[in-house]
Amino acid sequence: MERIRKGSPLLMYTFSVSLCPSTFSNAAPCNTNFTLPGGYIETPQQARSWYNTDVDCTYTVTVYMGYGVEIQVNSSQDLGGGEPSVLANESILLKGLVVRSWSNQISIHFRSRQTQSSSLLLRYQAFVLSCNFPDRPAYGDVSVTSLHAGGEAYFYCFNGYQLQGPSTLTCRNATTPYWSGKVPRCLVACGGMVKNATLGRIVSPGFPGNYSNNLTCHWVLEAPEGQRLHVHFEKVALAEDDDRFLIKNGNHIDSPILYDSYEVEYLPNEGIVSSARPLFVEFTTDGFGTNTGVAIRYEAFAAGHCYEPFVKYGNFTTTDSTYAVGTVAEFTCDPGYTLEQGSVIIECMDPSNPQWNETEPACRAVCSGEITDSAGVVLSPNWPEAYDKGQDCIWGIHVEEDKRIMLDIQVLHMGKNDLLTFYDGDDLTAKILGQYSGSRPRFKLYTSMADVTIQFQSDPATNIYGYNNGFVVHFFEVPRNDTCPELPEISNGWKTTSHPDLVHGTVVTYQCYPGFEVVGTEMLMCQWDLTWSGDLPSCERVLSCPDPGTVEHSRRVMSGPRLIVGSTVQYICNKGYSLSGNSLLSCYHRDSTGPKWSEKLPKCIQSSSLFVCLFLLSFVLFSLFYNVSFCLKKVVG
Repeated sequence: MERIRKGSPLLMYTFSVSLCPSTFSNAAPCNTNFTLPGGYIETPQQARSWYNTDVDCTYTVTVYMGYGVEIQVNSSQDLGGGEPSVLANESILLKGLVVRSWSNQISIHFRSRQTQSSSLLLRYQAFVLSCNFPDRPAYGDVSVTSLHAGGEAYFYCFNGYQLQGPSTLTCRNATTPYWSGKVPRCLVACGGMVKNATLGRIVSPGFPGNYSNNLTCHWVLEAPEGQRLHVHFEKVALAEDDDRFLIKNGNHIDSPILYDSYEVEYLPNEGIVSSARPLFVEFTTDGFGTNTGVAIRYEAFAAGHCYEPFVKYGNFTTTDSTYAVGTVAEFTCDPGYTLEQGSVIIECMDPSNPQWNETEPACRAVCSGEITDSAGVVLSPNWPEAYDKGQDCIWGIHVEEDKRIMLDIQVLHMGKNDLLTFYDGDDLTAKILGQYSGSRPRFKLYTSMADVTIQFQSDPATNIYGYNNGFVVHFFEVPRNDTCPELPEISNGWKTTSHPDLVHGTVVTYQCYPGFEVVGTEMLMCQWDLTWSGDLPSCERVLSCPDPGTVEHSRRVMSGPRLIVGSTVQYICNKGYSLSGNSLLSCYHRDSTGPKWSEKLPKCIQSSSLFVCLFLLSFVLFSLFYNVSFCLKKVVG
């Protein structure tokens, strides 16, 4: 139920807003339907007759399917008395207000009990509705040609995953546009046949999460005619039971074994190569235990050429995209990763049996490092895989002396006993900018120095499992800025600052000239992130007197609920008390000092006390008169 201000007009847009029930007697009905793509709606003025002063109108605008209706307030006259009118949706009825429907129809309900003449002019026009942007499937993505009717959304999966559901959805034209089907999912198939396998990926069901028990998955890969297959190992993590992963040199289960997880303790950095077109891949699990599983990448290559290089979390450049003999490849890592093992530059050699002279390097997120780049990333060790327990890592970031560092902590998802600490300086004795554990949404930190030290300590007793557990910290060199931005002066007032340089902790206080008062927060503080603690206040003219207060042993009568200029306050003493001073105070405004009261507060004095005071005063006067008379007689005599 929406709250409705009594005496105000109501604008109900679309069919979902419910109105408070009320009874309108003698209401003038005025129901109209509009079907043009644009036009104006003018509410009728109320009759000035006492017999029929209520207005109750419903206007309905209907446009073509696939279009919505936009309503704009062009003018409103004498609506809601002296205060802004509140619509049924709590917005303020002002000129320029725009309301949009989410379907091809909108309903406007205008209702008023005003006694004075009033009217409302609305402009309506059609606009094109759209579908919502479709969700991206996990382990996949989506591209959209248009969100309007007729637009299409194309879905695809990352390597190793297969699309389950429609690959294309169309935005349908309707009262409210919608997509033609459900968003597909990207899943892992347990086995399959891949003919003309040129470049791809095989992952175990559930990857990068844990696989299920009692699986038997077989894949057969077949390279194009005249080519062979090379396999890169991305991940092999099996439970220590009878779970097993094999790659065989052929196209059936009895082919010779090239790789057996039972027999090999370490993954071959150079990968494995088939002797002919096919490879047979087998993955089996028992009924106990589980783990992340496997992920391999395969690529086909022709005779007289090397296979395409690969580095996880990195990239490479090459002198020949066909990888013929003599080709040179140079590797780089993604931001936050460091090249380890292998060689940065490798060359395809040996025309009789082409092969790379070195194994490809690996890119890993390492524990600790010294960084002098102006921008970059610090990742938790092994990111995006889980970090190890019992780690103590320290990174130092250093920029130019006249610069500062902005830290953008985009991911923070750690164990409750793990600590990530930021020091505002080049060692662990510097002031702590922040210390965090557990999980937090994205946030930023700013240094006051040209150096920052990051320390990560993981609990030695607790293991963290799963992908994307850890942290991702982007850093940027920024101009030196140890102060908050200058705050402007305000009209009809002035400001004072506690520190001339507006450094952290500085307080700016705003005050107003006589006759004005502060609206908003009068004191603003410069915060750690070099932003002010609130919005700028303003000085508004005082249009009312302060409350004069109460008088003991009296009651007061006010001319109105607000103490505006022209209002009065009268004090009436209780029985047994007499008034001392003026009983009536008036609020007036004659100079720049602002509204003030015409008189001081009176007092109510107990009647018996007043009698005693009058008696004593009379006695004093009588005594004075007697003494003066006696002295005069003496002088005359």
